[in-house]
Amino acid sequence: MIPIRKTFSLVFIIGASVLLYVTWHMETQQHFQKNMVEMSQVEEEATMDDPRPLLNPGIMLVEITDNAELKPLVMCSVESTARQNPDKPIYFFMKGFSGNLSQYPEPEYRLIPLLSSMKNVVLLPLNATELFEDTSLKFWHQKVNPEKEKYWTHVFADGCRLAMLWKYGGIYLDTDIISMRPIPFANFTCPQHFKTVSNGAIGFSHRHHPVLWNCMEDFVANYIGHIWGQQGPQLLTRVLKRWCQTNNLAPFIGKECNGISLWITNRFYPIPHPAWKRYYTPWKKKDIERTFSATYGAHVWNYMNRNDKKEIVTGSLIEHFFQLYCPSTYRNVIQLNHSTW
Repeated sequence: MIPIRKTFSLVFIIGASVLLYVTWHMETQQHFQKNMVEMSQVEEEATMDDPRPLLNPGIMLVEITDNAELKPLVMCSVESTARQNPDKPIYFFMKGFSGNLSQYPEPEYRLIPLLSSMKNVVLLPLNATELFEDTSLKFWHQKVNPEKEKYWTHVFADGCRLAMLWKYGGIYLDTDIISMRPIPFANFTCPQHFKTVSNGAIGFSHRHHPVLWNCMEDFVANYIGHIWGQQGPQLLTRVLKRWCQTNNLAPFIGKECNGISLWITNRFYPIPHPAWKRYYTPWKKKDIERTFSATYGAHVWNYMNRNDKKEIVTGSLIEHFFQLYCPSTYRNVIQLNHSTW
């Protein structure tokens, strides 16, 4: 009898243990699934309420004026970037955009609805106070007087791109770059010639790269607003020289320096800025193919056109680019309204 009782007790204990484990496992799974659903809902709500690029690095462009109706070149820049990079989100920050698309109905507004219809374009308001928070640019922005700045829009844009890349990672492009090919995510800069690294196209595949923090520190420490390029290409060149521990960056062009690539000039600046008018002249097909064979995006030097205000001429290279890389802008803006930049 005693062995039978012991056996029965042992079986009872094992059975009870199994039952307790099964019960605990089921409750744990239910709790886990519930938490996952709640987390998913929180993420969806955060995305809906705050669509800024906090999770997925993409390509960023900025409109730093208060204009809601954009210039054709800006439209072409955003559209061409979206078309050439369909797998990447295109974040377009606009100072004059409220964030509410319903405030920009057609036909009163044509260009914002056109951009918002592109599936990978995300329109976002540009809030400088929020952007510069937690960076060394915060106190500079609080103290600077835009009315006394000679190149305020350009200096402001220089600061914005550094803060965006620091906070979000990804790629920054100027709005006078017409994208021609997909741009890979990488830590890259691109010299506009052998002495100067331009800040018109920059990429950092992950946020919080130390070079960007160094750039923001240099921006404040060596701020001279009335010198053209001091906070832009000259700043980036200064910082990269320190990063690469050299006084001459030319040998690094086409190579990598401490984890940052200096792409060849033709990636974004196949035509140098003194020759910017070539974009408004007719080209032969073979010359286009030869000049832009390695180009991700053509920087057309819109600042150089501020006085001439050249328009798109039939048969010109710039018209060819509009037709090929931003056809919606060409149809809806250029052909309907013969407008300047």
